[in-house]
Parts: sequence; C-alpha cells; structure tokens
Amino acid sequence: MKIESRLFTFLVPFFLVVALVYGWLSDWEPVGTVALLLLVGLVGMVGWYLAATAKRIDQRPEDDPYGEIEQGAGEQGVYAPWSWWPLAIAAGAAICFLGLAAGWWIFGIGVIVSVLALVGWVFEFSRGQHAH
Repeated sequence: MKIESRLFTFLVPFFLVVALVYGWLSDWEPVGTVALLLLVGLVGMVGWYLAATAKRIDQRPEDDPYGEIEQGAGEQGVYAPWSWWPLAIAAGAAICFLGLAAGWWIFGIGVIVSVLALVGWVFEFSRGQHAH
C-alpha cells in the first residue's frame, strides 16, 4: 500500500497548484475553485488512509521491489458468484436517481430498497445463529 499512498500524497501539491492557478486565471470563480480545493482534500484523505493502513498490515508482494507474481497467489477473499443482491442494490440506486428527478417520495422508496438490499448482501452468508 506504500506505492498507492505515495501516489495520492504526491498528487496533493499538484492539485493544489492547479486549484490556485485556476482560481487566479478565472478571477476566483467560486464553483471550480472550491471543487478543485475539495479535490485536494479528497486526494489527501485517501493518501492518508492508505498510509495509515500500510503501517498496520504486513508488507504485500506488490510493495516488494523484487516480488514475484507467484507471491500473490492464493485466496483473495470471499465472492458470491450467484448473488442477486448487487442487482437489487443497483435497482435501489436507479429508483433513488429517478426520485431526484421525479419526486422525493420516490427517492424515499429507493433508499428503503437500497438499505434492505445492502443488509441482504452483507448478511447473505449468515443464515441461522452464528453461521459463517
């Protein structure tokens, strides 16, 4: 994670210079200048998070300059290939976006659908007491 954290950390001064140059050339136009300054904060937060995470975990094969592809082999996590919950979350998001255009009551329905689908996806493998 050190490579990723350095990438984001080194982008902070670049985007800060871009924001200042844009602000100066646009006579401090508020929307673009604020958006670029928020981008500086966002990139800084991601870089800080990745640096803090890199300190807490062991070195990955990607961080070793002499690392081989074979070192990263093995289980990477749990993936449910036959899960329908991502489709339900996408439907909830679509309903939310429709609600932004058509009416807030539709947005509320989309939020309810999205939350139910997210809970279903998180607890997909938890059936019964203490199931894994």
